[in-house]
Amino acid sequence: MPDQETAIVIHPALKGSAGARPPEARLEEAVGLAAAINLHVVAAKVVYIAQPKPATLIGGGKVTEIEALLNSFEPRPGLVIIDGALSPVQHRNLEKEWNAKVVDRTALILEIFGERAQTAEGSLQVELAHLDYQRSRLVRSWTHLERQRGGAGFLGGPGERQIESDRRALSDKIVRLKKKLQDVTRTRTLQRAKRKRAPHPIVALVGYTNAGKSTLFNRLTQSAVKAEDLLFATLDPTMRAIDLPSGVRLILSDTVGFISDLPTQLVAAFRATLEEVLEADLIVHVRDIAHEDTNAQCDDVIAVLTELGISADDDRPVIEALNKIDLLSDDVRASTDAIARASHLEKTGTIAAPLRVALSAETGEGVSELLALVEVALTAAHDTVTMIIPASDGAARAWLHQRAEIIEETARDHELALTVRLSKKTQGQFLKSFPAAQAEPLSDSVRKTA
Repeated sequence: MPDQETAIVIHPALKGSAGARPPEARLEEAVGLAAAINLHVVAAKVVYIAQPKPATLIGGGKVTEIEALLNSFEPRPGLVIIDGALSPVQHRNLEKEWNAKVVDRTALILEIFGERAQTAEGSLQVELAHLDYQRSRLVRSWTHLERQRGGAGFLGGPGERQIESDRRALSDKIVRLKKKLQDVTRTRTLQRAKRKRAPHPIVALVGYTNAGKSTLFNRLTQSAVKAEDLLFATLDPTMRAIDLPSGVRLILSDTVGFISDLPTQLVAAFRATLEEVLEADLIVHVRDIAHEDTNAQCDDVIAVLTELGISADDDRPVIEALNKIDLLSDDVRASTDAIARASHLEKTGTIAAPLRVALSAETGEGVSELLALVEVALTAAHDTVTMIIPASDGAARAWLHQRAEIIEETARDHELALTVRLSKKTQGQFLKSFPAAQAEPLSDSVRKTA
């Protein structure tokens, strides 16, 4: 879209419906989506409707009212954003009535994703979602659809309508894109399998869009992933290795932000990317605790996680990072700290009852507490064992120092005894990689040295 194209934003709200968010908050979010692609919003309005109208969604009187609003500006805005889903017929009728381009919520989010996708995979996913959306709107989008082509050969007949040809061309392109994406998905699956064999646990950052995931990711990894005060600043997943204070190494993954009413085309298209979360050993749910709709945003994130297959009875640990405490008043901040501390007494750490930590990714406050919680959660199931290795095997010693928590190291004749804390998975990997090594339960080693 051109720089600073002017637009008005309309949020249609059903009278008497009680949603998780007030219509004004939904309108504000839609304005934020428009700002994410550099649109200049000159007016934003909640339009209350008693019942959705099949022809125009909002009814004739409201259509006339919005037309008057468009005409009141000079220059006249050329774009109307409807923060809701429009059928192809409603789309076409509104564009005709207002003599302006009309974009619904799905199209707006697709536009943002199209601008933000950086990798080949991201671009393919967005293009596929775009085509799926466009296929149902050929009637509205293209002006040459009623032309006909002559029949082939000598059979004659009226021939194939242009719309049928165009729809088939779109379907063919969708099939080709899906095949390309399958290849990308296969590659990603192989990469995941490789990471699974690696001893480093994976921690996934998830959260509502603009909750501060990328800012936190940058602070934890000392990297420079794009982090802006914009909805959907991050689309393509980014992974970096970081070392916890104890020396335990993990892989941190920054994922695409979630949003309410995420278009089904995008959930389907980005499933391969979002499935990175399914492979994580620990999930950090980053929440914008200063946002007035933080609870509703939290519900939306949990709904998307549930759709991905991470249910309430999932046994992997979950930590809620209550971000942006630097924007809270002293009283609210004190109560947020208290809520975070209280969660540690439960010691559950599930999606339904996560461990919580109050922090500011912007200032760094509370980040060390988050790392400590991550370490506790990841090492809760670790065993303490003594590994006996040949004194000359420097590679085995280095392997343990890099991947396990070393409690004690002693020399015995031609051997080294390293008392370590590590997971069963890491222990198995070590013994497989170094067949000359032996594991002794801690009690045995204590008995021998007593």
